[in-house]
Amino acid sequence: MKVKILLIIALLLSLVCCGIVLLFGSSYTVTVTEQFLQSPIPGNPDEISVGFVGDPTVECTGMRVENGRLFISFYALTPGKSTVLLYFDGIEQIYLSLYVHPFNIMTYDSYFGDFTGSQAIPLAVLAYLILLLWSVIRNYRNGTRACLYQYRNVLRFGLAVFLGFLILYQIPLLFSYEGPIHSIKRMLSSVHIFSSVALPVAFVMSVLITVSNVNLMRKEGRNWRNMLGTILGTGLCLLTLLPFALGEYLQRSTLVDVHNEQGAALYIEHFTEAFISAVVTYLECVLIGTIFLGVKSARHVPSYDQDYVLILGCQIMKDGALTPLLRSRADKALEFARRQKEKTGKEIVFVPSGGQGPDEVMAEADAIADYLRSVGVPEERILPENRSVNTYENIRNSMKLIRENAGAEKPHVIFSTTNYHVFRSGMIAWEQGERLEGIGSPTKRYFWINAFVREFIATLVSERKRHLAVTLTMAMMIAAMVTIEYLSATL
Repeated sequence: MKVKILLIIALLLSLVCCGIVLLFGSSYTVTVTEQFLQSPIPGNPDEISVGFVGDPTVECTGMRVENGRLFISFYALTPGKSTVLLYFDGIEQIYLSLYVHPFNIMTYDSYFGDFTGSQAIPLAVLAYLILLLWSVIRNYRNGTRACLYQYRNVLRFGLAVFLGFLILYQIPLLFSYEGPIHSIKRMLSSVHIFSSVALPVAFVMSVLITVSNVNLMRKEGRNWRNMLGTILGTGLCLLTLLPFALGEYLQRSTLVDVHNEQGAALYIEHFTEAFISAVVTYLECVLIGTIFLGVKSARHVPSYDQDYVLILGCQIMKDGALTPLLRSRADKALEFARRQKEKTGKEIVFVPSGGQGPDEVMAEADAIADYLRSVGVPEERILPENRSVNTYENIRNSMKLIRENAGAEKPHVIFSTTNYHVFRSGMIAWEQGERLEGIGSPTKRYFWINAFVREFIATLVSERKRHLAVTLTMAMMIAAMVTIEYLSATL
């Protein structure tokens, strides 16, 4: 669904809520229980009376007693605040605060307290969140149908997880609704709850990633790229703990007074803690999306009607033999070709791709071709491309060669690479206008973990404008809720 349509729907829902409030907001019924009273509620309403401190801005229009609770109805007269005193047989019991706003909208207990028709707001919010989730899921499904290998699909999946969590948390609020301020406090606490629940998972993940990265550095060398997993896992744990540490520090510190409920410092703290938790929660959802799509891409099996399989090259050994990593890619292509032959009887042409590096005795494509011949692949089914120096050129040069070989026919082409490299390779093909599907060969587990981290970072960089838009939206929403909370406590 287009952004303009979503904005129009948001505006319409806002107008509906405003219309309900304008229609019913001039009256309000206060429910009084015995919890805060000095004596039991009389069964006879005639023994109950109300009074006002100063000039009243509301009038009492009736009262009734049901099931041990007292219901007092009020109607707005003029803008201002009324302090209503409640008497039982002439003895003062409790005072009530009622505020009358422009258009005679009456709120109870605080400036932005509960009002008649306020239940429409959480319903509208829930309905809009469900609409957003449906729109994101729809865009995700359309996006994966068009091409599985898009960073935008990671963004959509992560956003769907985030919205799903908000919806699950919002539903119980409908059954325990106590007014807008209570709902705002619950919403602000929701991100803390999610990050708290995710903390043990993030900690365990950080430990596992660190162990994996140590193994990776021992085998592949020490550099900052091989430490990305450890950096990310530790960063998520620290960011998750930061709001709690900040709250504890400010509660004990004398530099900033966060104990005054009418002071701005308390609400600046609320905003900071909620915003950090929301960002961490969102990043965790995007990371979940990265892992999900990375695994899905690696496990995906294309249809068995392919004409060509492109084998992406990588470093070969000093004597020209294939490394275990590259041989695994070739074996995956051979396995697919065998299964396709068994299922459909259709032969496939192998396109080994890769040029000769400065420290290699021959082109990677030629080394792969030699291996294919050694396992019985006939020469006419091998089409080497030996000029490429990276994945981008692998796909560009190979597809040019395939089209020249296929002639007027539109060939069906897949590529074979290592499992952790499938998503990125497919994305590179998509950027060139090539809709290719990939198959992934197995590799060491420590490669997988660091590859997920790299793809996560690449997603953030590639879709940085959209991620920034989501972050700014969260910041504005949190700021609006905290501002309402602050004004309600101070006005």
